[in-house]
Amino acid sequence: MPDLTTTNVFVLEVDGQQLGSFRKVSGIENESEIIEYKEVTKDGKMIIRKSPGSQKWADITLERRVDTDKGLWEWRKQVIDGDIDKARRHGSIIAKNSKMEEVARWNFTNAWPSKWVGGDLDAGSNEVNTEKITIAHEGLERV
Repeated sequence: MPDLTTTNVFVLEVDGQQLGSFRKVSGIENESEIIEYKEVTKDGKMIIRKSPGSQKWADITLERRVDTDKGLWEWRKQVIDGDIDKARRHGSIIAKNSKMEEVARWNFTNAWPSKWVGGDLDAGSNEVNTEKITIAHEGLERV
């Protein structure tokens, strides 16, 4: 059994280019809607059957410290400017260990940034200023 390693870095890759390293990622989720229907058994008992319906994917939110790179903002600005076709991209979330080796990868399709948060600015705080981006997409797969 391989040793357990701590994941230290999450990388956002969009159309083959790295858009940054992140300290926190959420929303790597997939679920099936549940379709319920009633059925009568041979014994005359009423039961509820459950079947899988449409697939749903959560939006992905990434958080990192603010730096001079404006790549995330420029991607979001394409949506603000109304160029959603240009903003839709394919990409990956890549988890790396302390040796910067890839541990896991999730590929997403037709993604675009639905929200960007520039962080709370507080000169009296000891907290690191962070920015967040939320990405809407049409599919996610662990590869």
